[in-house]
Amino acid sequence: MRVLGIDYGEKRIGIAVSDETGMVARPLTTILHTRLDRDCAVIRRLVEELGVERIVVGYPITLGGKESIQCSYVARFIEVLTSKIGVPVVRWDESMSTKRAEEILIESDMGRKRRKKVVDRLAAAIILQEYLERTADTQS
Repeated sequence: MRVLGIDYGEKRIGIAVSDETGMVARPLTTILHTRLDRDCAVIRRLVEELGVERIVVGYPITLGGKESIQCSYVARFIEVLTSKIGVPVVRWDESMSTKRAEEILIESDMGRKRRKKVVDRLAAAIILQEYLERTADTQS
């Protein structure tokens, strides 16, 4: 099963996709956020083109386990996305995914300008990979 991962942000939306077996996530693209309807239309095209059967959206829970301020924006995005796309949409705790993505890119000696262009899609891949690994454990 192919799964799409999303790291939703105020300015950019990182997108990742799994392989057909649903085991390995890879960064795909970054969408510049404009309007929810437009963003969802772009995601819908990706879902159709790639044969995606499920979408995992990073949900920004705090380290203390509570909903962050951003959760209301992400919840609204999930609500609109669910109404426009015919596949299940899952919320997934994204704690520290962007920070981990930044650290990976810094360790790879990537410049700041280039990092800014890829960090969101890498964060989406981290969210998606964690989801794939955890759900595979529960299905075994």
